[in-house]
Amino acid sequence: MTGEVTEVLEQRLGAIEGSPEPLEGGITNRNLKVRAGGSDYVVRLCGKDTDLLGIDRDAELQATRAAHALGIAPEPVLQLTEPQCLVTRWIEGRAASDSELREPELLRRVARALRAFHGCGATLPVFFDTFKLGEEYRRQTLARGGVVPAAFETARALMARIEAALRGSEHAPVPCHNDLLTANFLLAADGTLTIVDWEYAGMGDRYFDLGNLAVNNGFSEEDGARLLEAYWGEPPSERRLAALALMRLVSDYREGGWGMVQTRLSELDFDYTAYRDKHLGRLLQAAEDPRLERWLDAAAS
Repeated sequence: MTGEVTEVLEQRLGAIEGSPEPLEGGITNRNLKVRAGGSDYVVRLCGKDTDLLGIDRDAELQATRAAHALGIAPEPVLQLTEPQCLVTRWIEGRAASDSELREPELLRRVARALRAFHGCGATLPVFFDTFKLGEEYRRQTLARGGVVPAAFETARALMARIEAALRGSEHAPVPCHNDLLTANFLLAADGTLTIVDWEYAGMGDRYFDLGNLAVNNGFSEEDGARLLEAYWGEPPSERRLAALALMRLVSDYREGGWGMVQTRLSELDFDYTAYRDKHLGRLLQAAEDPRLERWLDAAAS
């Protein structure tokens, strides 16, 4: 943490006590637990060129505020622009596991939290268009001398078909989280659920959040059906099931493209190539499902 950040934190929050404690798990930014003025905070030191990844820091702050008002996000305390930094109040808890997120009761709670955020009425200042974002990741990778793997090019053709299928009122833009990895769900000792890391938040397709949640946390088809039923309050239709199945593919397209461009952007010690290949490989394997054409037809119905 730079002296400039330290000075501002002490001016706004009180004297810093002890040394900042690095937090594990971040693959975009550096995160620290800091005690200042008798309270604990998370200080996010934003990574390099994160705007090229589809991150808008004003949208992150607004989304965190809106989600905090719903009781599902930490309280945002302070935002700095130079250097970019977001401070949120520390939540005492632990990261949920993917198996816990698949348990029926917690799954229902997550579904209700997402439905509440999607319906909160916030208008975030950026759109999170996964299909356009994939094209931007490709362009940025090539512009920086990187390699676009054949798997990504194959996925691009499929994404055009999926984008054409996902139309209708349920795909109208709503505020979304867009990064529902397992580590972004915290459970307090009393069982309270908190969703963290709202930096990719923007106006987008609710089904991206649902598909992103499902594929990143190993949801089975039965888990996905339970997720949709909890979210909508009724048994899922074939159209909704198809939209979820397709958005699982779109999520891996986005994650694969993200890993691809991060090989050229990030200064963190992380194997982004392996991350890219994991998600693109999973996408292409899932795209071999013989039901793909049926999903495309049902989603467009």
